Amino acid sequence: MEKNHLIKLSVRDRAIIRIGYILLSAFVISIIVPVLYIIVASFIDPVTLQNKGVTFDFDKWTLTAYERVLSNKAIWTGFGNAILYSVVYTALSVFITLLVAFPMSRPDFKGRKFFNILFVITMFFGGGLIPTYLLVSNLGMVNTIWAVVLPGAFSVWNMIIARTYYKGVPKELQEAAFVDGASEVTYFFKVLMPVCAPLIMVLSLWQFVGMWNSYFDAMIYLNDSAKQPLQLVLRSILIQNQPESGMISDMQSTAARAQLAELLKYATIIVSSFPLLVMYPFFQKYFNKGILIGSIKG
Repeated sequence: MEKNHLIKLSVRDRAIIRIGYILLSAFVISIIVPVLYIIVASFIDPVTLQNKGVTFDFDKWTLTAYERVLSNKAIWTGFGNAILYSVVYTALSVFITLLVAFPMSRPDFKGRKFFNILFVITMFFGGGLIPTYLLVSNLGMVNTIWAVVLPGAFSVWNMIIARTYYKGVPKELQEAAFVDGASEVTYFFKVLMPVCAPLIMVLSLWQFVGMWNSYFDAMIYLNDSAKQPLQLVLRSILIQNQPESGMISDMQSTAARAQLAELLKYATIIVSSFPLLVMYPFFQKYFNKGILIGSIKG
């Protein structure tokens, strides 16, 4: 069927399709090659990596970087904090977004246009860092989990997607629920939410990944190193080139420390990316249904 369809295409159309495939292949390769390099480089002996680069001589491979990374207390503390912040942030953000989107999707909701304009304004204008910090400080949230979780818990963009998704749900479903005696709350939680499972999964993944990769708010509001997420530890290793002292303290020479520090960068990237790599396959099946319906319907 596909071959017959391609045969009917003109020479120009087939050339455009082939160019598209070539560009797409080049884009995929540009993503895969650096990832493979990081994975392989994280196993290579630091001296060999610095002098000869990547090699597939397995005698030169070592697990030293992973042993040092996984045995470091700061990594595990940051890892646990990052998971806690990401899970709490995702639950709050998705719950608030779905609640706000429900009345915004109802044509009988009075004030819908006013709130819609108000929400859109916040997408383009913000209070700035200093006023936000003063607000967080006056609320007593500095150096607490809430300083990281609450300020960005509501996403207007996600609300718009959820609102559009709600509009695509058949009205007959709501009418049947009301005929059976269901209230608005019962309809929302017991009827609408199960129907919106693909949307919930997609929003959850977006918010989890966003918080997992975030470090700026934690850097501003968290002073206690025991409360800092993994991203701040990675920032010290990858950007500031300052691995935790316990990772390289036993190395005698400055050159050996520098070589090992370079190797630790690759290992920490793999360790920090592992939860996301595990999550994606489970959420992938929800993407088409959750995003396409939410963007086309209505």
